Amino acid sequence: MRIADQQRAGGPRVGIFWSIPEVGNGQTLVADMTSLAEAEPYGDFLTHPHGHYEVWEIWRHLGPEGLRKRGLPAEIAWHEYEHFPRGRIVFHVPTSTFFVYADSILHNVKTVAEIEALFNLEGTRSIVKSDEHYRTS
Repeated sequence: MRIADQQRAGGPRVGIFWSIPEVGNGQTLVADMTSLAEAEPYGDFLTHPHGHYEVWEIWRHLGPEGLRKRGLPAEIAWHEYEHFPRGRIVFHVPTSTFFVYADSILHNVKTVAEIEALFNLEGTRSIVKSDEHYRTS
């Protein structure tokens, strides 16, 4: 597994992510994330202010070379945002719990651990859930 992200430093984060298959049997996790201090309130939750479509389109417009320069897979340039398994992490303020909403394809111990590591969720309370918004098309 390779992580393509340059925003990882700091405490726990909320945000959006994708799992992009690699040649062989691996995956690259790509993410756009926000610290809790910079997250937006959404009811009882704190969430990342950007959506999957919005971020993906910004990345796609970089083209294959621009993506590679940023450490992102070139496959982004050739696919729609729904093509790869994806998810979102939000923080429920009243219970101090992170909710990891992810495509059910990603609901395995290894991948969940990689996602939680990417978002610095080790040592926090988190719950993994499915959501109809995060199903691969």
